[in-house]
Amino acid sequence: MQPYKSPCTPTSNSCALFCGPGRLSKELVELFFQLLCLYYKFCVLGIHLAGPRSKMDKVCAVFGGSRGIGKAVAQLMAQKGYRLAIVARNLEVAKATASELGGIHLAFRCNIAKEGDVHSTFEEMEKHLGPVNFLVNAAGINRDSLLVRTKTEDMLSQLHTNLLGTMLTCRAAMRTMIQQGGSIVNVGSIIGLKGNVGQAAYSATKGGLIGFSRSLAKEVARKKIRVNVVAPGFIHTDMTKHLKEEHFKKNIPLGRFGEALEGVRRMEMRRGSTHCRHPAWQYRTRCLLRSWRTR
Repeated sequence: MQPYKSPCTPTSNSCALFCGPGRLSKELVELFFQLLCLYYKFCVLGIHLAGPRSKMDKVCAVFGGSRGIGKAVAQLMAQKGYRLAIVARNLEVAKATASELGGIHLAFRCNIAKEGDVHSTFEEMEKHLGPVNFLVNAAGINRDSLLVRTKTEDMLSQLHTNLLGTMLTCRAAMRTMIQQGGSIVNVGSIIGLKGNVGQAAYSATKGGLIGFSRSLAKEVARKKIRVNVVAPGFIHTDMTKHLKEEHFKKNIPLGRFGEALEGVRRMEMRRGSTHCRHPAWQYRTRCLLRSWRTR
């Protein structure tokens, strides 16, 4: 390989211009040309001084990360060396989760159903952690009841949290992701695909989340932003603790509910990694990963 020859190498003529009585010394002239060559290399030729970004330079925001599936995702991401923003309505619970994970992870309070809260939370995350590279939307609520008995406020609260909230966080994340690329994972539910008695409103929100995720993926794919949605089956979380597991076993091939961390591990096996960095997954977007437990 031929040694690099800079077009900025000083010549005797150029030195003569600067050296002489009352002129700059030869050492200063050589330093000037060395700086000029560095500028040419790193600015004109586009050779960057900084190497590839390490994992600790990556920031993952997990909404609903203080419990359930969101907490399991946070645990896995922390093991892989990412900086985490644990976001929940209850700040104390979010702080406890961040403390369990150790490291430089931070907790934030946010009601994702309120646009102002979402906007200010993203500003705080960027201020203290940096731009968000990965977004996981695991926040959600349910108000199980037959439709004829469901109150309008319960319908609206589920729509605002499970669907509108995710739309707001995705839109807020676009501000930085559209410049640098990124990945979004929305946590849906098998109920959004199959439906279930007493969960008409909840099913509508999760079904809408699937359609939203697929549409958003089409909008932002050219900006190197991937959007995917997972639809897990019955997992032991606060949202399912009121369900009687024995009533559902007949429809579950493994005959039991899954555990949160167990479910995330299974997602990792299906996708290569939870944050979509595996080479086999980097070309995938607009994908729906269905439940592995429910028929």
